[in-house]
Amino acid sequence: MLKAALLIASKDLRLTMGRGSGLLQALLLGLLLIFVFSLSLTPGQRMSAQGAAAIFWMASAFCQVLIFSTLYGLEEINGQRQGLVLAPSPAQGVWLGKALAGLCLLVASQTLFLPATIVFLGQEISDLWRLGLAIVIIGDIGIVAIGSLLGALSQGQSARESLLSIVLFPLLAPLFLGGIRIGSAVFSGKLSEGADGWFGIALAFDAIFVASALALFPSVYNAEE
Repeated sequence: MLKAALLIASKDLRLTMGRGSGLLQALLLGLLLIFVFSLSLTPGQRMSAQGAAAIFWMASAFCQVLIFSTLYGLEEINGQRQGLVLAPSPAQGVWLGKALAGLCLLVASQTLFLPATIVFLGQEISDLWRLGLAIVIIGDIGIVAIGSLLGALSQGQSARESLLSIVLFPLLAPLFLGGIRIGSAVFSGKLSEGADGWFGIALAFDAIFVASALALFPSVYNAEE
C-alpha cells in the first residue's frame, strides 16, 4: 500500500505542478482572504493575535478544499479513475497517496500564508514558534486525512454527495480551535492556561479520522463504480 501511495502522490504532484491551475487557485483564494480581512484595519492598526491565527487557519481550510478537489479531479477525465479502482493494491493506497500529495501542497501554501498574515495583519513571531510549528504539523495531518476522504466524496456524480462534503466540513472545528489557540500564543508570546491541552485533542482527532478514513475509503471511492 505504501509503494502505491508514493507512486500516486508523485504522479499527482507532477501533474498538479505541471498544470499549475489548481494550486494557483488555492493560493490565490487563501491570500485574497487574508488581504480582504486586512482591509478592515485602519492604517497602523494591528489585528488581534487570535483573529490573525483564525484567518490563517481559515485560509488553510479553503485552500484544502480546492487542493483535494483538484487532486481527485485528475482521474475523472475520460473515466481514468477506473484504472486506480482495478489496480492490484488496496484502495487505501489511493487515499494515502492523495493525502501525501495534499499535505505537500498544503504546506507549500501555508509557507506563503504565514508571511502574508504577518505583513498584512501586523503580527510578529514570538519565542513560542516551536509550539506553532508542532500544531501546524499535527493539524495538517488531520486536515489532509479528512480532506482526502471528502475529496473522494466531492467527485461523485450525485449532487447529494457533493453537498455531503460541505456538511462534514465543520468536523475540522476541533483542529482549528486548537490551531487558533496555539497560533494566538505564537503571535502574542503569551500561552494561556490550558492551551497546551489542545495538542492532545488534535492528536486524538488525527487518530480517529485516520482510522475512519482507512476503514471508509474503499466503499466511498468505489461507490460510483
